[in-house]
Amino acid sequence: MTSVIELERTGASALVLCTGDVSAFRERTWGRSVLVHRGAGPNAFAGLLSLDDVDRILSTTSLRTPSFRLVKAGEQIPESSYTRSGTTGSKPVGGMADPTRVFELFRTGATIVLQGLHRFWEPVSLFIRDLELELGHACQVNAYVTPPGAQGLELHEDPHDVFVLQAFGRKAWDVHAAPGEPTREPVHATIDPGDSIYMPKGTPHAASAQEAVSGHLTVGVHVVTWRDVMARAWRLVEREPAFDESLPLGWHRDPAALEQVLEDKLGVARRELARLSARELADTYATDFLSTRPSLLRGALTDVLELGEIGDDTPVERRRGSVCELRPRGDRLEVLLGDRRLEMPLWVEPAMRRIAAADRFRVHDLADVVNDPDSRAVLTRRLVREGLLTIVR
Repeated sequence: MTSVIELERTGASALVLCTGDVSAFRERTWGRSVLVHRGAGPNAFAGLLSLDDVDRILSTTSLRTPSFRLVKAGEQIPESSYTRSGTTGSKPVGGMADPTRVFELFRTGATIVLQGLHRFWEPVSLFIRDLELELGHACQVNAYVTPPGAQGLELHEDPHDVFVLQAFGRKAWDVHAAPGEPTREPVHATIDPGDSIYMPKGTPHAASAQEAVSGHLTVGVHVVTWRDVMARAWRLVEREPAFDESLPLGWHRDPAALEQVLEDKLGVARRELARLSARELADTYATDFLSTRPSLLRGALTDVLELGEIGDDTPVERRRGSVCELRPRGDRLEVLLGDRRLEMPLWVEPAMRRIAAADRFRVHDLADVVNDPDSRAVLTRRLVREGLLTIVR
């Protein structure tokens, strides 16, 4: 069974596994053209999802819609064909997977789609955290598991950039030109375990029938555009009270007068835009991104039971996938942890920079930056409680 504690990966970054040459991808491919990447190795994505993992998820976890669905030949299968109702805590619950019916539909040609897999399957959650931090864009993951001989997805486009990661089996793809590419014939590619495809937003593509069971992950990349950034800047500008005034009565019959008033309002907008700080806007965007990622807190329930035992000899380590970005703000230190932000006194900055750069250490290793043993223990307890650190057992 695939471990849910640790990905079985080569040590390469998530983006390297998806693209091979990150520099070439950034400079020539990102947002522009299709890339079929081979050579990451057959086990590159094996730790993310296996057929046994799919069996386990559907047969033991009472998975509910919309976290999964079934399709066949491009058509949605009615949920009533593969779900059941029950009770939890005396309350009725619907949309639960009925494993017997799900597996029978799979046997007869239905594709199982696990939706939002990054939210409930830890290997995928960890991989996507790495990928998001490299890309700087939020990601979501669906898994598609297709039985032998079944028809895959029909020709369609996605409203976001996509990475297709082949976890097990093989699948044949027809990938047409991306919107920014010159007109060309479709790329016909059969991808094996460890292979991947990158497609910019709006790229027409289809998955063909295959002779063996196939499982791939579709990573949707929700790209932030400059339009998004400028819209945020405008939301700051539009707070100006001058824009709350209504147009004068009969404005539509006096274009010259309207032009004059409009010129005044545009002048207000220009002045307000000129007051904005590009540095502050950039910092706000980065801060939001680094504090709104999904939580990765495996093991934290056990940790909180042992907080009182943390002392100078306690070994701790950075939680896998954790973020620790530091932002001095006057006499305070803002700490971005991926899923949240903390405010701390500025005097802890040297200790936090030591912790941010460390993988594993004992609490006493902070003695040269935090002299008092009790203060070291208090700081460590808080960071364990917040999920940045975990106790090494």
